[in-house]
Amino acid sequence: MAISLLGLFGSASIGVYSLTTDRMALVPRQVSDSKVRKLEECLQVKVIRTTVGECALIGALTSANSNGVALPSYVTDEEIHTIKSALPDINVAIMETKRTAYGNMVLTNDNGAIADPRLKEGDLANISDALGVEVVVGEIAGLPYVGSLASATNKGAIAHPLLKEEEQQRLSEVLKVPVDVGTINCGIPYVGTGLIANSHGAAAGFITTGPELFMIEEALDLVSKG
Repeated sequence: MAISLLGLFGSASIGVYSLTTDRMALVPRQVSDSKVRKLEECLQVKVIRTTVGECALIGALTSANSNGVALPSYVTDEEIHTIKSALPDINVAIMETKRTAYGNMVLTNDNGAIADPRLKEGDLANISDALGVEVVVGEIAGLPYVGSLASATNKGAIAHPLLKEEEQQRLSEVLKVPVDVGTINCGIPYVGTGLIANSHGAAAGFITTGPELFMIEEALDLVSKG
C-alpha cells in the first residue's frame, strides 16, 4: 500500500513529530523498532531517530528536503552529529532567531519552497542556502503557517481545502508539481500535521478516512500503475 496508517505517542498528528524527504526520515528516539521498519518499508528511506533541542516535535520544528535541513537555534551538537552521520553531504542550517517552528513555517520539496511571509529576508536566505532551492513567501487559505497547512513531494502537493486559486497557482509554480486539496485525520484541514510523504510513499494519521486516503494518493501520485 502506498500509504500506511500510523500513530506516534498515541496521536494521529504524526507530522508534528516526524518528517521525511526522498533521502531520509526523522522520528523521535522513542519510536519503536516496528514502527521504524514500517516507515522504512513505506517511505523507502533510512529512518533516523533523534530529537531537536531534546524535543520530540521534529516535524513542527524542522524543515528539510533532499539537499538540507533548517533547524532552530537550540538544536544540540549531538543532534546535528546524528543527522550528519547518516547523511554526511546534507546541508545543515542553524536558524539563529527567536522563531523555532520551521516545519510549520516552510513548505518545501526538492524544487522550491514557500515560506511564512513573516520571516525576515535573512532567514529566507539561510533557508534557501540550506535547502538549495529558491524560497518565496506565500500563504495557504489566507494563513501563514504553510508547512502545517500542506504536504509536498517531488510528485505533487496536497493543501488545506480552502486554498485559494491564486495560492494554488503560486504553490504549483514554486514547487513545480500539481497541487490539490484535501484533509487528514477525519476532516482536519492542517494536512501537514497528520501526513508525512515523499516520492515513494506516505504515512498518515491512523484516523484518516478512506476518502481522505484516496485524495492523498491522487494528489501525491502514489496510486499504483501496475
